[in-house]
Amino acid sequence: MFERFTGEARAVVTGAVARCRGAGEPRVTDEHLLLALLDMTEGRAAFVLRALGAADRREGLEAALAAARRRGGMTAADERALAGLGVDVDRIVARVEEAHGEGALAAFPAPRRPRSGHRPFTREAKGVLERSLRIAVGRRDRAIGSEHLLLALAARPGVVAEVLADHGVTYGSVERVAFGAGNAPPAQAG
Repeated sequence: MFERFTGEARAVVTGAVARCRGAGEPRVTDEHLLLALLDMTEGRAAFVLRALGAADRREGLEAALAAARRRGGMTAADERALAGLGVDVDRIVARVEEAHGEGALAAFPAPRRPRSGHRPFTREAKGVLERSLRIAVGRRDRAIGSEHLLLALAARPGVVAEVLADHGVTYGSVERVAFGAGNAPPAQAG
């Protein structure tokens, strides 16, 4: 599948691996893919993120991702559902961190087979890559671009899509900016 990626999309994937390695984390996540997309200054996804104002709200995006990581990857919808059952997630997180240290719920379990330099992708990150292929094929695009990765992140249920949506980046808004609406010509990066 990687051979179908454009140079931009490959740069996102290698950027995600570099972010993972730089953070000392054992596996590449969908969050690393999003952060690598936000690092881009050129290309279609960078254009879309700027057009939707997400590039200007990067700090808010990163803070929301960090808050979700602190909750053990729980979405706000999950937290609301538990609150409806009388479970106070903030209180539980505070108690766990009191006993085991700050960020205890955010820690990765040790990888099964540690290899020097190798960072495997989580199931969620692999799902984003696979979904980007399905999106490109569904659009009859010949290659997978950074815009397909952004669409896949916005489409996949979970923390990353929720954080993106909270910052105005939804599947529909990305599609509209990247490819145009209806019969309108697609927006041009440049």
